[in-house]
Amino acid sequence: MTDNEDPKKGKDNRGTGTLVCGYPLSIFFIVVNEFCERFSYYGMRAVLVLYFKYFLRWDDDLATSIYHVFVALCYLTPILGAIVADSWLGKFKTIIYLSIVYAIGQVAMAVSAVHDITDADRDGSPDDMTFHVVLSMVGLFLIALGTGGIKPCVAAFGGDQFADHQEKQRRTFFSVFYLCINGGSLLSTIITPILRAQECGIYTKQKCYSLAFGVPAALMVVALVVFIVGSGMYYKAEPQGNIMLDVCKCIGFAVKNRYRHRSEQHPKRKHWMDWEEKYEKLLIAQIKMVLKVLFLYIPLPMFWTLFDQKGSRWTLQATAMDGDFGLLVIQPDQMQTVNPILILTLVPIMDSVIYPLIKKCGLNFTPLKRMTVGMMMAAIAFVCAALVQLQIDQTLPTFPSASQSQLKLLNMGSNQVTVTLPGNDPLLLPAAQASDEFFTFDLEIIRVSIGSPEETKYIPLAKEKRQTLLIPSNIADEWLLTDDLTAKPEEGNNAIRFINGMNAAVNVSTPAAHFGLIESFYYSNYSQITNNYSQITNKVHHTIQSGSQSCEYSRDFGFGSSYTLFIPSTLIFGQNCQESVTAAEDIKPNSAHMALQIPQYFFITAGEVMFSVTGLEFSYSQAPSNMKAVLQAGWLFTVAIGNFIVLIVAEVAKIRKRWVEYVLFASLLVAVCFIFSIMAHFYTYTDPTEIEAQFRKKVDKDDEDDKSQHEKAEFEMVKKDSFKSHDDEDEYEHDKTKQSRM
Repeated sequence: MTDNEDPKKGKDNRGTGTLVCGYPLSIFFIVVNEFCERFSYYGMRAVLVLYFKYFLRWDDDLATSIYHVFVALCYLTPILGAIVADSWLGKFKTIIYLSIVYAIGQVAMAVSAVHDITDADRDGSPDDMTFHVVLSMVGLFLIALGTGGIKPCVAAFGGDQFADHQEKQRRTFFSVFYLCINGGSLLSTIITPILRAQECGIYTKQKCYSLAFGVPAALMVVALVVFIVGSGMYYKAEPQGNIMLDVCKCIGFAVKNRYRHRSEQHPKRKHWMDWEEKYEKLLIAQIKMVLKVLFLYIPLPMFWTLFDQKGSRWTLQATAMDGDFGLLVIQPDQMQTVNPILILTLVPIMDSVIYPLIKKCGLNFTPLKRMTVGMMMAAIAFVCAALVQLQIDQTLPTFPSASQSQLKLLNMGSNQVTVTLPGNDPLLLPAAQASDEFFTFDLEIIRVSIGSPEETKYIPLAKEKRQTLLIPSNIADEWLLTDDLTAKPEEGNNAIRFINGMNAAVNVSTPAAHFGLIESFYYSNYSQITNNYSQITNKVHHTIQSGSQSCEYSRDFGFGSSYTLFIPSTLIFGQNCQESVTAAEDIKPNSAHMALQIPQYFFITAGEVMFSVTGLEFSYSQAPSNMKAVLQAGWLFTVAIGNFIVLIVAEVAKIRKRWVEYVLFASLLVAVCFIFSIMAHFYTYTDPTEIEAQFRKKVDKDDEDDKSQHEKAEFEMVKKDSFKSHDDEDEYEHDKTKQSRM
């Protein structure tokens, strides 16, 4: 039984099986499969760059580079999938086999994110990071092979389920199909970041990347099972051969033949494809039309270079921002949901309002002009991103360089003191208060003078470090020097420590961390307080205990801050004790709000609608009937190249200022947009159907002429044979008469 035969009837069963509301029952399995698969892919991809940065401990550039290599592979493998499906296995088997590969890859990613596997000392950090890196890279390769391989097959396989008289149902199916893509993308980018923010683990609790990858893996298994369940209802077309291979062979033969006849003695031909003499002229004409469109594709990768950074650079940018929207706290990777939401909003608005309005104004807003405007929109989006980055940079602390040290002062006494530091005016430091800022020094030892009568001490400083000098209530006592953080806390968390200025030890704890027993006039280490994104309020509650007495202290620390909380000797335990605890801000919380990213998401999405949607429609309209897959492959190839460009810039250019990088990308796209507009100006729109009809008409005419000439030749031959026969008879009669006379 061939692949296109019905398992029971052994023939084409399209339109004759079970129908639900006029649609083949089989397509419902395909739609559910697509929704689950897209949820799986976009859910995993939403948290991927943060997994690289915070779990594998890669820097921003390496995390960005590997992310875009993965995306590029996802858009290269569809070419392989199309060739395998059309030339060997057929769409059904290709989807089954590659979905299995896909599911294995997702499971590998989930396992690679389980930190307890190699955490032998149970400190919360993997001991053998190589295991996690290798397993995750294998998983990503399998996912790229799977998702890319089935990409050109699923939609086409769904379209195959409809008979020729079900054209209306087929169009509706494709609309629902692409709605499922956006629906799966939207839900997954909301849900998986929430799962990532949870804490899980066998021995220690860490951010739950394994759950964030595990749910997409489960959805991929569901997608595979659902697709297999419907296998008995599918129409399975037999592989017909892949047109891309014929196109490549034809182009290769033309190039080879042109090279052989490169000498001047051979006359030039109008088009280099005219050197192809092996294949049909219709195929050559179709390839010429395809090459004409592919030439326009040359500048397009630059758009994708900018567009796909939503999931990398922009997500990393959001980690340094404030995600508190009042009733809702947004995680950095959840900002990506703005894109599918805007797509679902802008597509109908553009089609129903904007484009018709432009047409009414008498403007010829051709597809290529739309694409040009879309590229400009993407450039504007990156200008917005650069402005946001400048705003973020202004809020970031300035840490000491290799030759510098930074010092903050904390007065632990109950009286204000005057402190004199080298190169600075005398500073009046109130009781139980810290200096507002860090003082920067290039010296290794500084002279600090305090009080009247003046008490002077020499304080050794550590290069490239921030430190806090704890000034005791009795100046003659020991002065302590503590090490402070020299980097902002990651993932929007807050770093908190306590300094005990009381005469008795205290015990400080929170639901998220335990600071332990802090001795008198001493300090605790910093503890990372994880922000709970699922709660409306971000307040952290602390319990300070000394003997049988306790004090409840709560505070909203924001995102990405570092605080030193000082417990003064004057603390009175009880209901109002919170007012006595002093909070010194070592690192300011993120003050640039994530809402600032909305304009850049709006412009990049508007650009996507005008560029991507229009570009696909343009390519489809300009492609010959049997070459649409070739242009689709070319379109996906531009996406892959665009992601490789990000890799080059991130790893080679090494631009330190992120806003400069954004401006560079925007400038490059503007330049490319200018080139594309010139190319578009000289492009002549064609009607492939009309050209193909003309060729077929010409072929038919040539066939008729050949037939007519053949019939004429046969008639002449018969006539000639008739005359010859008549002459032979006359000659025979003449000879016979002559003999009788003789």
